[in-house]
Amino acid sequence: MFQAIARAFRTPDLRNKLAFTLGMVAIFRLGSFIPAPNVDYTNVQQCLAQSQSTSGLYELVNLFSGGALLQLSIFALGIMPYITASIITQLLRVVIPRFETLYKEGPQGQAKLTQYTRYLTIALGLLQATTLIAVARQGALFGADCTLPILVNTDALSITLMVMVMTAGTGLIMWIGELITERGVGNGMSLLIFTSIASTFPASLLQILQTRSIEIFVIVMAVGFVVVGLVVLVEQSQRRIPVQYAKRMVGRKEYGGQATYIPVKVNTAGVIPVIFASSMLYLPALLAQFSQPDPTTGQVAPWVTFISTYLTSGSHPLYMAVYFALIVGFTYFYVAITLNPEEISDNMKKYGGFIPGIRAGRPTTEYLEYVISRITFPGAIYLGLIALIPLVAFTAIGTNQNFPFGGTSILIIVGVGLETVKQINAQMQQRNYEGLLK
Repeated sequence: MFQAIARAFRTPDLRNKLAFTLGMVAIFRLGSFIPAPNVDYTNVQQCLAQSQSTSGLYELVNLFSGGALLQLSIFALGIMPYITASIITQLLRVVIPRFETLYKEGPQGQAKLTQYTRYLTIALGLLQATTLIAVARQGALFGADCTLPILVNTDALSITLMVMVMTAGTGLIMWIGELITERGVGNGMSLLIFTSIASTFPASLLQILQTRSIEIFVIVMAVGFVVVGLVVLVEQSQRRIPVQYAKRMVGRKEYGGQATYIPVKVNTAGVIPVIFASSMLYLPALLAQFSQPDPTTGQVAPWVTFISTYLTSGSHPLYMAVYFALIVGFTYFYVAITLNPEEISDNMKKYGGFIPGIRAGRPTTEYLEYVISRITFPGAIYLGLIALIPLVAFTAIGTNQNFPFGGTSILIIVGVGLETVKQINAQMQQRNYEGLLK
């Protein structure tokens, strides 16, 4: 393993790519600790020390930003606006024919979609920065755990400057990610998320070790290794649908006749359903947060009480049940819009392909629908259970909801790690090396 890494750094081209990637990641992490203008850094650090937990979308965005959100740094929004913009652009392909046409046009059309994604990222960054600063201005960012003022000034000019700086930080992160993809190793955006999540692991493990016994820490580490192994197993699992291509003559040349397969992953949707479900559960909490009590009685509306009681705390069984149900539902929804059996069937028929024992056309479409539906069910259950691990750990051992071995964090860590190693392996094998991993 270490010899393979040494060989990778001895290869000039690959060494330059790895060095460039590490440099960009270092800049990204440095920006996560630089406070935005008008932020009282001392009070923020005191609030972070006093705060025990975050919930809803704050917890998710704080995880993706590597803790930069709650520090109100220039990179406070992290990569989340870009992720949201990418998901929205992908979903709009279903409802806007123009987007679907651009996607099918090839590199030029997809470059146009990427441009739309960038514009939407800046717009979402502006909106999320405004929301974040408004919540911080009201003193609700850390909840009841801290009431210290974290903004030096609350005048319009100072607030506008903060919004502009955080939005610019989002644009800079997007640019860094694209540079890594173009000149470095791996997918830039994924690596930035990987780095943000991995940076929270030491603090989370240290918090468990300090607040609980050494036996609990050992159990957590053992569960972590088991979960990582299971996630690797499921992420690599796929159903291979055999496809045979008929022989055909084009001029004097013969084409086709080979056998291949269509790989359908057990977890086709990846981590997207977890992000969807977290965002949906955060919306009621956000509305309740901005709801004001009745001026005469001083009481809040019944729906606000219901949301605060059942849909805010991750330790409540109803919250867990709704969270699980949303993940399962979004998994089926996302797979339905990304894997189109009719389109796959038409492409196979166009190039003379067929599934052995299944007639081309409508029977092939129905067979693909059946297989995809069957394989999506265990994938949806798997995603729901993995996402519940931090919530169960929060209830069982009293750790914070950024429990490292579960949910969004472990899915991204494993997925990005496997994909990056594959890319390094491919580049090393081009130079007649064995690869990074045997």
